[in-house]
Amino acid sequence: MAILSDSHAALLREAQNLQRLERIPEAIRAYQRLLAERPDLAESWFNLGVLQRKAHELTEALASYQKALDCGIAGPEEVHLNRSVIYADHLHQEAAAEHELQRALALNPHYLPALLNLADLYEDLGRRAEAGALYKRMLALDPQCFEALARLANTQPLPPADDHLINGLRSALANPVVSLAARASLGFALGRLLDGRAEYAAAFEAYAAANRNSRASLGVRFIPYDRAGHEQQIDQLIAGSGADRIAPESGARIVTGPGDRIAPNRPRPIFICGMFRSGSTLTEQLLAGHPDVRAGGELDFLPVLLAQRTLAPSTPEVDRLASDYLALLAQAFPDARYVTDKRPDNFLRLGLIKRLFPDAKIVHTTRDALDTCLSIYFLHLDQRQSYALDLMDIGHYFRQYRRLMAHWKELFGAAIFDFDYDRFVREPESAAPELFRFLGLEWQSRFLQFQQSGRAVKTASVWQVREALHRRSSGRAARYAEQIASLRDYLEDPPPR
Repeated sequence: MAILSDSHAALLREAQNLQRLERIPEAIRAYQRLLAERPDLAESWFNLGVLQRKAHELTEALASYQKALDCGIAGPEEVHLNRSVIYADHLHQEAAAEHELQRALALNPHYLPALLNLADLYEDLGRRAEAGALYKRMLALDPQCFEALARLANTQPLPPADDHLINGLRSALANPVVSLAARASLGFALGRLLDGRAEYAAAFEAYAAANRNSRASLGVRFIPYDRAGHEQQIDQLIAGSGADRIAPESGARIVTGPGDRIAPNRPRPIFICGMFRSGSTLTEQLLAGHPDVRAGGELDFLPVLLAQRTLAPSTPEVDRLASDYLALLAQAFPDARYVTDKRPDNFLRLGLIKRLFPDAKIVHTTRDALDTCLSIYFLHLDQRQSYALDLMDIGHYFRQYRRLMAHWKELFGAAIFDFDYDRFVREPESAAPELFRFLGLEWQSRFLQFQQSGRAVKTASVWQVREALHRRSSGRAARYAEQIASLRDYLEDPPPR
């Protein structure tokens, strides 16, 4: 262990304390001051890399991680793992991510986090057999790696070929030592296989138990969905308060170069939003077939930038936020002309988006309400989206979403295009060209072959979008009519005045 002087030890304690408090810019500066004087501190280089990644200082984070390796950090496989996450999730350089994971495994062939991430990367790339082989390798190393079992089940084409995995999932769920978090993953996987076998009552039971276990896994840390609080948030957005306050004619154009337009050397965003499971991934992959469009996926640029500041109503602050967003877009996609920002919950930020980019066109993905809500209930989402863990809470959230979108469409009119998933899978040759015309992009029928693209897909729809277009998911809720009767009645009731 390195011996530190009193002044360096004090500076290290300050940096560590700022890091614990999530005061990220201050913690970065503290580590940088320390490392300017003590560049031999491998752990501090590692911590600096972690912080820089959180601040989206990605090139700097990669360099800091490399410094940690150069200094001989203990457990270098973890450093390569972290570098791979930057390449895969932020820079969209899948080959570089794979290289880092292979380096981690060369150092430690039994390193389960690297095996898990490599299998996940292979799933993103549609390399089903390789992903499945890695999950089996993990289970051979550790039969108690229940996450690998769940993910192996999720790679299986539907309907499942035999009962082996279903029995394995049920056996694991019957094991009293399995954690609640693992039970949630196993239950969602079991529900998927049973749904594929048309055993709908058993599938719904498995999904319901998975949602209960997901909620219970957080214990006292779980924050329940607040219906009244969410209604108040929607009321405030509709009233035009807070950061989203804007009149249609009052948006300030961003200044990124001469004149009042986005600089020619920077990509332009195409915003795709709507409820989860409403066809946004399918829509993005369709658009990414155009040579000028890159699929950005569920970008976190706006949430990260907003967390770093309080947006003032002044034009200079709006311009800075817009410019910072475009800089992140250009960093991740330097050669793109257009990039899709497919974060579904951006429907909550459309007022802000139109303030930042008054010329922005919004693609709003829609789908049958009951199918959408049921698909969310069947999806293993982060528990911070706590509405997704209860079917009636999903219904409430959906009604509030519908209310807000009606407001945005009244405000922004022709700038929002409703792209109907159900119509698209039914009539792709007529529905798709309308979307491209709305965006001012040339249409070619070959764009419908997006399942053959080989592009990375980082959502729960990773396997669905690699299939030829089908209608199996349209009308899915009818198979669960008995279980969702209360939800159907609730969604059909007119909202209270």
